[in-house]
Amino acid sequence: MAKPMNVLGGELASCCTSPITGFYRNGYCETGADDRGVHVVCAQMTEAFLTFTKSQGNDLSTPAPMFGFPGLKPGDKWCLCASRWKEAFDAGVAPPVDLSATHIRTLEYVSLDQLKQHAL
Repeated sequence: MAKPMNVLGGELASCCTSPITGFYRNGYCETGADDRGVHVVCAQMTEAFLTFTKSQGNDLSTPAPMFGFPGLKPGDKWCLCASRWKEAFDAGVAPPVDLSATHIRTLEYVSLDQLKQHAL
């Protein structure tokens, strides 16, 4: 089976293991048929983004122990839904992106130029 590719055309790197991220909770922003949110953007959280996403109904800063979710703080990396990152980009609050750990499917939602504007 082929290794997933990142937006730069290389092998997908790990996004973060502390806290453990990814739709499959393996540290990678991989996706599959069961990932309806398409969690493929490896982003570094900022206060502005966490405030924005909470205002949109997706609170990523509050822990949810029943789901094993520690809550995120600025500086944490997390696999975001591509559509949420695009919404944040359009609103001027897109968090920085680790291009080597961002899945190539992200390019179905945003351009590489847009991502490079926010590259870590």
